[in-house]
Amino acid sequence: MIIDAQVHVWSQGLSSGEHRKVSRYTAEELLAEMAVAKVDGAILHPPSWDPASNEVASNAVQRYPGKFAILGHLAIDQPSSRDRIAHWRETPGMVGLRFALLKPSERTWHSDGTMDWVWAAAERTGLPIALLAWRFLPALKTIAERHPGLRFIVDHIGLVRPKQDAAAFETLPDLMALATLPNVAVKATGAPGYSTQPYPYMNLHDGLHRIFDAFGPNRFFWGTDLTRMPCSYRQCVTMFTEELPWLQGDDLAKVMGRGICNWLDLEPNYFIQSESA
Repeated sequence: MIIDAQVHVWSQGLSSGEHRKVSRYTAEELLAEMAVAKVDGAILHPPSWDPASNEVASNAVQRYPGKFAILGHLAIDQPSSRDRIAHWRETPGMVGLRFALLKPSERTWHSDGTMDWVWAAAERTGLPIALLAWRFLPALKTIAERHPGLRFIVDHIGLVRPKQDAAAFETLPDLMALATLPNVAVKATGAPGYSTQPYPYMNLHDGLHRIFDAFGPNRFFWGTDLTRMPCSYRQCVTMFTEELPWLQGDDLAKVMGRGICNWLDLEPNYFIQSESA
């Protein structure tokens, strides 16, 4: 079973980054691409550019049972959000939280105390948190050590988001230091976008291997961030299933889906395998 650890759907707005410049990308469009790529399910990450994206994702879960789960977001700096975490899983499909912290006003929240209540509340309620954390990996190590019961996921392999090729791996020492903490995992999402080479992006393979070896198959999750990938969805899959000789058997099954399901406490039968897979 193949589960994509990160995709977006939205109903309004345009991404200011490298995502497809469309005002909406629906669950139906995503499912059509998943069918071609032979992807069975996906973890939806409601994007910040659509203020209704949490609801869009939840509606997708309800319309298509067995296909989607959600790492949602809330307004960290609003007092009204503090009561919401205790009831987070009451929203269909919500299994955790995800914060990109991309806006200039948000970039110090992990260190200035703004998010302290989030770490504590998520640890208390057992909600995993995914973070676009390449900017502050050493700080994340300190936070994760302070909250050993809180499961973190580092988005996009912890690599330097604006850079490519060898320059993207400048954060690798800090990422590897996080591998010593059992409550930190890494999403191998968006890998093709870090290379200027053609498929199968051979110059990324050694770095991916090193990260896999450090975190292990239970804490290293395949995914795409599909709407900003430079290749086909199917190539995002086969880069891992066919082009990495060190990733085989049970390890491959964990990386391609079982691991993220376990990390998010999803039931073994939460996702329904496609007949074409």
